[in-house]
Amino acid sequence: MTAVVDRVPAAARRPENGGRPAQRAMLRWAWRLFRREWRQQFLIFALIVVAVTATVVGSAVATDTPPSKQATFGTAQNLASLSAGGSGTHLVSQLATLHRRFGPIDVIEGRTLRIPGSSTTYQLRAQDPSGPYGQPLLSLVSGRYPTGPGQVALTSGLAGDLHVAVGDTWTEGGTPRTVVGIVENPQSLLTAFALVAPGQVAAPSKVTVLFDGHGAAATSALGRLGIAVRAVTQGAPTGAFNPETIVLAIATVGMLLIALVGVGGFTVLAQRRLRSIGMIESLGATDAHVRFVVRANGAVVGVVGAVTGFVLGLAAWLAYRPTVEQDAHHVIGTFALPWVVIGPAMVIAVLATYFAASRPARGITHVPVVAALAGRPASPRQVHRSAMPGIGLLVGAGVLFSVASSQKSIVVLTPAFVALIVAVVLLAPFFLALLGRAGRRAPVAVRLAFRDLARYRARSASALAAISLGVLIAVVVAVIAAGRYGNPLDYAGPNLASNQVVLHATGTTTGPRVRIDPKGATGPLQATVPVTPASPAQQAATARAVGAALGAASTVRLEATDANLLHAAKGRNWSGPLYVATPALLGAFGIRPTQVDPNADVLSMRPGLAAESDMLLVHGGYFEGQRGGPPPSTRTTFPCPTATCLANPVIQEVGALPAGTSAPNTVITEHAVRTLGLHVSNAGWFFETAQPPTASQISTARSLVVASTAGLGLETKSSAPSSSAIIDWATVFGIALALGILAMSVGLVRSETGKDLRTLAAAGASSFARRTVTAATAGGLAFLGAVLGTVGGYVACVSWFASTHNTGLAALGYAPVVNLLLIVVGMPLVAVVVGWLLAGREPPAMAHQPLE
Repeated sequence: MTAVVDRVPAAARRPENGGRPAQRAMLRWAWRLFRREWRQQFLIFALIVVAVTATVVGSAVATDTPPSKQATFGTAQNLASLSAGGSGTHLVSQLATLHRRFGPIDVIEGRTLRIPGSSTTYQLRAQDPSGPYGQPLLSLVSGRYPTGPGQVALTSGLAGDLHVAVGDTWTEGGTPRTVVGIVENPQSLLTAFALVAPGQVAAPSKVTVLFDGHGAAATSALGRLGIAVRAVTQGAPTGAFNPETIVLAIATVGMLLIALVGVGGFTVLAQRRLRSIGMIESLGATDAHVRFVVRANGAVVGVVGAVTGFVLGLAAWLAYRPTVEQDAHHVIGTFALPWVVIGPAMVIAVLATYFAASRPARGITHVPVVAALAGRPASPRQVHRSAMPGIGLLVGAGVLFSVASSQKSIVVLTPAFVALIVAVVLLAPFFLALLGRAGRRAPVAVRLAFRDLARYRARSASALAAISLGVLIAVVVAVIAAGRYGNPLDYAGPNLASNQVVLHATGTTTGPRVRIDPKGATGPLQATVPVTPASPAQQAATARAVGAALGAASTVRLEATDANLLHAAKGRNWSGPLYVATPALLGAFGIRPTQVDPNADVLSMRPGLAAESDMLLVHGGYFEGQRGGPPPSTRTTFPCPTATCLANPVIQEVGALPAGTSAPNTVITEHAVRTLGLHVSNAGWFFETAQPPTASQISTARSLVVASTAGLGLETKSSAPSSSAIIDWATVFGIALALGILAMSVGLVRSETGKDLRTLAAAGASSFARRTVTAATAGGLAFLGAVLGTVGGYVACVSWFASTHNTGLAALGYAPVVNLLLIVVGMPLVAVVVGWLLAGREPPAMAHQPLE
C-alpha cells in the first residue's frame, strides 16, 4: 500500500520570499555594496557627517550658552529679596512668615565690600552649602567649606586679588579669618565672593531667600506684606521656537538637501550594480528583495554617517566646551547635550538616506532580468509633469509669507517655507525640459549635454532642486539682511568698532516736550529727557581715568540736545543717538570745517539718509507711535505743526563719521543748534585706541566706572555682525553648497551616460568635445539652480517686504547686486571652468561595457 503525502509539514515549508535567511543575505549584500562602492557614496556620507556634527556642536552651544534658572534660583521655584535695613525683628518675622507658608527655605546673607586699594567690589556671603535649594550656587574647588566663626572660603580670583591662599589668615573689618578653601559659583564664574558660615555676616545689606512657592497665587499674597518675590518662570523663553526647535528645523532642512542629492547617487549606484542585481534575481530574489537591498544600502549610509557625525561632534564639543564656559561664564556639564535635538537629527539623517534610496529601489525593479544580466539599463523614463502645481505652490508660498509678515507670525512662516521648498522641487523637472529645448540649436557637444539633462530629468531634477534650495537660502538671507541693514532711519549693525569705547552719562530730569501725533494735534507733554547728572567735574575725572586705563589715542566729549530727528511718514522712524557736531568731534575724525556745508543742519554717514523725504528736526518732540506699538496708518501733518522744528532739514552725507550704531554716526550742526535755540548738555565721551583694548584694560575701565558715583555707563563693541559679513557669508555658503552638489551630480550624470561618451571617443571625438560635454552639463545645472533659487528667494522676499509696514518694497532697493551676480553669473562660470578642467580624459574601455 502506497501512501501519498500531498502537503509538506508546516515546519518544513519555507516562505515564498525566503524568510529571515533571505533578508539576512540581502542585508549582508547591502553592507558589501556600501564597502565596495564607497567612492560613489562618499559625498552623501560626508554631507551627513558634517550635518550631524554641526547639529551636535551647534545645538549644544545654543542651549548651554544662556544661563540656566539655577544661576539665580538654584533648585528653588521662587526667590524673595528682603531688606536687611531697619529692625532685625522685622527681618526675622519675614523669614518666619516664609517658612510657615512654604516650608523649607534657604537664606543667603550678603554684604558688598571693596578690595583695599582698588575700586573692585566683592560680596561677603553667608550660605549653607548643604541648603535645600542653593547647592547649585556653590562648588568647592579645593580645601573645604567654612563651618564656624573665624573661617572663610574665597573664589580663586578674589584670593589672587587679596594675595592669600588656603591656610593663610585674612582680616576684614578687624575680624581675622582663616582661609579654609577655594570655592566658586558654577552658574556665574565671574562672581567674586567670600563665603562664611551662616550667621557670620554682620549687618548684611541684602538677604535672599530661596523657596518653593507652589504657584504664583501663593506668592502674590506676599506682595501685600512688602516682600518682593520672583518666580523662576519669569523671563523664561516660551513657545515652540526655542533654540532646540530652531536647530532641529535647520537640521531637517539640511537633511532634505542631503536626500535630494542622494537620489541621484543611489540611482547611479543601482545602475553600476545592475548585473549583480540581475544575478540575484535569476537565483530567485523577488522585487521586494531587490528593493530591500537598495533601501538597506541607503539606511547603512545614513546609520554610519550619523554615528560618525555624532562621534566627531562629541569630540569637537569636548574640545570646545572650555571655550564656551569662558564665554558663557558658567560651568557646563561634560555631557550636557540637548539629546532631544541630537537624537531626532540622527534619526532624520537615516530616514533621509533611506527615502533617497527608495526611488531608485523602485525603478531598478522595472528592468527585466535578461536586460539586467546584459547590463542594459532601462530607457530613461520621460516625465511629462505640468508646471502648474509648482507655480501654484509658489504663489501660495508668497501669500503665506505676506501673511506671516503682516501678522508677525512665526507659526505661519513654517508652512510658507515648506510650500516654497516643495514648489522648487516640483519646478525643477520643468526647468530641465526648458533647458533641453533651448539647446536644440547649440553645438553638438552642448546639445548632447542639455539633452541628457532633459532625458534623465527624473533623476537629475533632484540635484537641481538641491542646488536651487542652497541658492534660495543664500538669496533670502542676503536680501533680507541688506534690506534690514540698509535702512538709513532704523540703522542696524555693530554698535562700535573694536577699537572704540563710549562712556555714557546717564540721568533724567523732566521738561516740556511737544507731541506730534498722526492727526496733527499738538500739546504739552511731560516726558523724561536725558541730561547730565550732577558732579560734572567728577564725571570728567572718571572719563580721564577711563581713557588712561584704555590707552586711548583720542578722547572726544559727546554733547547732545533735546532735539530729535523724525520721519513724518509711514514706515520706520529714526533710531540712534544724535550728538552735536562740535569742532573737536569733527576734528577727531579728520573732517575740516571747509568740508561742511554752512547751511547743513545734520551730518550723517548713513547712506541714503540725505535722500529721505518728510524729515523733521524737532525741538523736544517725538512722533506718535515711534517707539512701541504699530506705526500710524495715516501720515502726520507736514510740514511742522509747530514753530520749534525744521521741515526737511538739510542733511549732508559725510563718510568720515564712524559707522557704529552707538557711535556719533549722525550729528546735528551748530548751525541747527543756533536756529532752534537748543540746549546743549554733556552726553558722555568717545574713546578711540590705536589697538583694540584688551580684556584687562576693559575690566579696569569698568571697575573705575562702577566705583564712580557720577552715573556713568561703559559700552564696548558687541558681537553684532555687520551686514557685509552676513551677506558675504551667505553668498559663500550658497556657492560652496551648490558647487559641492554639482561636483557629485555632474559625475553621476556623466557616469550614467558613459556609453555616450565611449561612443563619442570611439567615433574620434577630441578631448575638446568631451570637455565641452562635461562643462556644459555643469554650467547648465549651475545656471538653472541659480535662476530657480533666486526666483524662489525673491518670491519670499518680495512677499515679506510688501506686507511689512516698516520698510515696504523699498527695502529691495538695498539688494546686494554684486553678491547676487556672483551667484547667478559667477557660480555657473566657475562650474564651467572646473568641469572643463576635470574632464577630457579618454574612457579606458571603448568597445564594451566595463564589468563592475
